[in-house]
Amino acid sequence: MELVFKAMADPTRRALLDALFREDGQTLSMLETRFEMTRPGVTKHLRILEEAGLIVTKRRGREKLHFLNPVPIRLVHDRWVSKYTEEWAAGLVGLKNDLEVSMEKVFEIYIRTTPERLWEAITDPDIRAKYHFGSHIESEWTPGSPYKQIHPDAPGPLVEGENLEVDPPRKLVQSMHALWGPEASAEGTSRVTWELEPIGDSCRLTVTHDQLGEDASEELYGGWPMILSGLKTWLETGELLTTPGSLMYGDDR
Repeated sequence: MELVFKAMADPTRRALLDALFREDGQTLSMLETRFEMTRPGVTKHLRILEEAGLIVTKRRGREKLHFLNPVPIRLVHDRWVSKYTEEWAAGLVGLKNDLEVSMEKVFEIYIRTTPERLWEAITDPDIRAKYHFGSHIESEWTPGSPYKQIHPDAPGPLVEGENLEVDPPRKLVQSMHALWGPEASAEGTSRVTWELEPIGDSCRLTVTHDQLGEDASEELYGGWPMILSGLKTWLETGELLTTPGSLMYGDDR
């Protein structure tokens, strides 16, 4: 959190985050044109933001794209805001301020755990319910197998999809068709990629939600920061996240 606070203390770096908020997945050249400074200067600021986890970079051919990563911002909110503001905290920092519609969204978080334990937390239905709004994931977890996300209070599946790639404990790629409402269902199928990488005594978890429609509703991807925050909290402390948003479907988990 100290790195996050230091990174956001600089107005230029905040402006870079705002630029990615407005248009995610920009190259260095695109970002450079927005600021009256040298290319090395912009590169230095981007490096500080990346070290703080506030942006994530991905290669696309010869280009290096920069994505806003709202997960650290969500963690700051959960640690410093929610316990003081209680019921109206979620509205105060609505995820619309963290995210903007895009064809691709990338989320990154570091969790002190092993890849095997993290993989279990992602695929075990009972553990998944502890941080995924009380919903269970049912699947055989083999390539080509279907999966369903269900909740005891829902009349039917909330999400259906296919496990496109299953490589434990390193990578999981899934198609995703949201079914929790008519508007979500009309958005069609998108794709979610979970990538697990051991880093020292921790794991870097990168979740990429792509193949979204150009005007995809925020409800399809807006919950990821809260889900990943809950996952980190449970794996590192054994406790459940108690922010208002994390309890929106009740605490019968």
